[in-house]
Amino acid sequence: MNLSELKPAPGSTKGRKRVGRGTGSGHGKTSGRGSNGQNARSGGGVRPGFEGGQLPLQRRVPKRGFSNARYKTEYAVVNIGDLERFEAGSVVNVEALRKAGLVKALKDGVKVLGEGELTKNLLVQANAFSKSAEEKITAAGGKAEVV
Repeated sequence: MNLSELKPAPGSTKGRKRVGRGTGSGHGKTSGRGSNGQNARSGGGVRPGFEGGQLPLQRRVPKRGFSNARYKTEYAVVNIGDLERFEAGSVVNVEALRKAGLVKALKDGVKVLGEGELTKNLLVQANAFSKSAEEKITAAGGKAEVV
């Protein structure tokens, strides 16, 4: 069997519906839209959620509670294992992480997480650290500094 011999299963594919190609095609004249009315017009139809004038569901359902999602802090995340590329004794801050390509979009700051291992002593300056990340940095002889 060759790639050139492959065919879709019979009945699994259909031809494209070509409308407005004469009455003999079965989709001529009104092109499957019916005679008249809102849906027969170009640009016709109703907007999403419209229920024919009845109060739509999204307005009938009560709005309740408060969501903190708008105000939550979202950090750009860097793992401990990624810091291994820096030289021992160097200062790792937001600018250094940006140059290394570890942080692309700086959101509400940088948070260092404890995934991976660190063998070099580094001075890491970030907005937040996880407990395990802080422990691993100090265990390697470095220092975790909250900016």
